[in-house]
Amino acid sequence: MQDILEKLGERRAAARAGGGEKRVAAQHGKGKLTARERIELLLDEGSFEEFDMFVEHRCTDFGMETQKLPGDGVVTGWGTVNGRVVYVFAKDFTVFGGSLSEAHARKITKIQDMALQNRAPIIGLFDAGGARIQEGVNALGGYGEVFQRNVLASGVIPQISVIMGPCAGGDVYSPAMTDFIFMVRDTSYMFVTGPDVVKTVTNETVTAEELGGASVHTTKSSIADKGFENDVEALLQMRRLIDFLPASNTDTLPELPSFDDPGRLDHSLDTLIPANPNQPYDMKELILKLVDEGDFFEIQEAHARNIITGFARINGRTVGVVANQPMVLAGVLDSDAGRKGGRFVRFCDCFNIPIVTLVDVPGFLPGTAQEYGGLIKHGAKLLFAYAEATVPKITVITRKAYGGAYVVMASKHLRGDVNYAWPTAEIAVMGSKGAAEIIYRAELADPEKIQARIKDYEARFANPFVAAERGFLDEVIMPSTTRKRIARALNMLRNKELQNPWKKHDNIPL
Repeated sequence: MQDILEKLGERRAAARAGGGEKRVAAQHGKGKLTARERIELLLDEGSFEEFDMFVEHRCTDFGMETQKLPGDGVVTGWGTVNGRVVYVFAKDFTVFGGSLSEAHARKITKIQDMALQNRAPIIGLFDAGGARIQEGVNALGGYGEVFQRNVLASGVIPQISVIMGPCAGGDVYSPAMTDFIFMVRDTSYMFVTGPDVVKTVTNETVTAEELGGASVHTTKSSIADKGFENDVEALLQMRRLIDFLPASNTDTLPELPSFDDPGRLDHSLDTLIPANPNQPYDMKELILKLVDEGDFFEIQEAHARNIITGFARINGRTVGVVANQPMVLAGVLDSDAGRKGGRFVRFCDCFNIPIVTLVDVPGFLPGTAQEYGGLIKHGAKLLFAYAEATVPKITVITRKAYGGAYVVMASKHLRGDVNYAWPTAEIAVMGSKGAAEIIYRAELADPEKIQARIKDYEARFANPFVAAERGFLDEVIMPSTTRKRIARALNMLRNKELQNPWKKHDNIPL
């Protein structure tokens, strides 16, 4: 019996050694942790239960029968994050470069199936060189099996991808179908075809970082939701994110003890809005003063910065926050903002996370670049997402809410549950100057007359009371009471039930 136990210990030690000391040292030399080191950081200490440690590939082509390592380039299993069950797979770059084989894919799909059946989040840690070319179509078939499960799990359990090294070819499409993608700066990159292929086909000379690094995907392409400085920061932030998310679409929201009084008043908000309507202010200041203990996990903070999205807590329960940012492009909605906001709202609706919307929007961004780029359809994504959402929706208009953008931003007309406005709110088709110049075009030659018309329009519409008189706003509130009002509204809406008409699925304008 002792001999058998010793052999088991030896086999486990061999599997845990990955590709061996030399390859582990090379991984560390690049500033990266190994797959198992990453899992240890991500999960609660001692909670990881590994599956399929001894799985090996069955390929016999190109001399592969002589090259076998236990685990076959991916570590899979489950554990807990702050006591809550999470499934995880981590590509092991020290074993065959983390490349995907048929056996490797089956390890991942087993974990995907378990996560879906047991209704728990799944986190994938990517650091791999794509498909194992020695296996040909078997490897490609493995990708297909993984992709299919990504789609079936979408909207049922949270799926999170963390890119911690190379991620190329077929490997990029699994993260692309998950809910969130995070990257590590300088050591990770994603692209369908690498720099060498790009050089051959298009004659462009580009580095891996320029083609698909974190700086590109967090700012330009919006593929990644956030970039982190190193592996340790990325994994610790994933633990923080998991705390905000329910385990599945049927699970209740996480509720953490809060030491921040939900009825807290903040009188500094009474002076947040500048006297000059064209002067910007930082909407993030409002967010941080509203939420529990100033804890805000922003999503896509480096992309489409004219709209803010992220998770926070109010009275201990998770909320999704969507807010216009007057500091960037005056907070207008453009194509990027439509895509970013729409996707975030849909995620919140999938997982029954209430949405708090903070509005200061002068309209949609004009210009040929936006129109040619599909602003109509991209803006409609945000509109569609809000209109479709059945979760509690609370809206606060702080200043401008002009034109169609007023309607889009979770207005009462899109089934907003509770719609508040500050006394500084202006709800109108457009700004007073532009409106007066259109209505009284014949008087443009007389500056005094047109100025009087502008003041008249301001008096009639540059306030929230016309909308309040029509019931489009539930209340005009003091800014200092905003947190208290939102907390009470969320509590009132806690048992909200709303069903959309039955459909196989909708057809959002993609």
